Amino acid sequence: MFFSMLLAACAAVSGCVIGTTKATPYTSRSSYINYTTVTGYFLQDEATTNASTFSFLNTNFGLINRTYTTDPAYDPDRKKTQWQRFENQVFRFNRESGRDVQYKVLYMGRHGEGYHNAAESYYGTPAWNCYYSELDGNGTVTWADARLTPKGVSQALTVNAFWASEIKNQKIPTPQNYYTSPLTRCLATANLTFNGLDLPGRHPFVPTVKELFREGISGHTCDRRGTKFYIQSAFPTYKIEPGFAETDQLWEAYHGETQVDQDIRSKTVLNDVFSNDDETYLSITSHSGEIASLLRGSDCERSNAHNSHSTIHCDLYMYIASGNRCDDFDLQFCDSDSDSDSDKNKSMSQLVHQTNQSHATLVFEALLVHRNRGRGEIAPIDAAKA
Repeated sequence: MFFSMLLAACAAVSGCVIGTTKATPYTSRSSYINYTTVTGYFLQDEATTNASTFSFLNTNFGLINRTYTTDPAYDPDRKKTQWQRFENQVFRFNRESGRDVQYKVLYMGRHGEGYHNAAESYYGTPAWNCYYSELDGNGTVTWADARLTPKGVSQALTVNAFWASEIKNQKIPTPQNYYTSPLTRCLATANLTFNGLDLPGRHPFVPTVKELFREGISGHTCDRRGTKFYIQSAFPTYKIEPGFAETDQLWEAYHGETQVDQDIRSKTVLNDVFSNDDETYLSITSHSGEIASLLRGSDCERSNAHNSHSTIHCDLYMYIASGNRCDDFDLQFCDSDSDSDSDKNKSMSQLVHQTNQSHATLVFEALLVHRNRGRGEIAPIDAAKA
């Protein structure tokens, strides 16, 4: 599982100018929004951070151990935790920023390992992209709108325990609102990650399902969501955003959206959240490709920890599904007659146990985001002076 923080925070705060966007139906309260990510708060944004070894579980969500200019007045005896002092810093940002500027901390978490990940690892990426990804499953395993594997469940529970520790020992500010992709692997990951935590009564875990936080849309059946009725039945405590269609209106077999289209979609949903949610600390449970798109929408210069295209679950930019079909692969393999039944019908336990170890980790990222509703450009914040 992966956590990223954007101030919009990734268990990190980062900062960078996003530029302007025109109004959409999702941004009724503003003509456009400028975003500025604020660096200097999270390790995920540091150029020296090594993506292959970084773990938010071992680094206090990546929050950099540093002082803030607000510390002397807030914590003269130096008894507060790093997270408490960071929370006060963000509070001061918002109090002093003016009515058209807002700072948010986004806890962005990637789902745990799903059966589609296990299948791709077992069959190999070329065969997966060329043939198996277009099936609903192989007779014993279903990967259409993939569920979590036992490993994926374990990953999410590990993050749950980490959150519990951070809440108790570090006094980390918990999300005030929760959002999730409509795909089952994210719906389940969010539930396992946040259920049972010691959350404030005024901000319970009641996530909102948002259509556009889904993974990059391809012809892979794992990208096809379930019906609205299914989501409501399986996750009855979740809220579903207005206008959510009963059936998936975006997925189409053998077709996929381009990266440009995905980035437009991501900017649309980000604008929606920033325009209509006045809370500061937000959780987004989504996918590696979609989190990468959201960060591109922030126009951020990310560190190596963000730019890795590895397949680690719960790590930012872990895996971006390929849109290629049969490229770099023997075209004869695409003939279904050439595949033996034994290859097609691997058991669930075989698929799960054969999964590559690169799929073993969930990742969270945090980001500190600076939003401006005005029409002028914003000077980036100098974190060293903050």
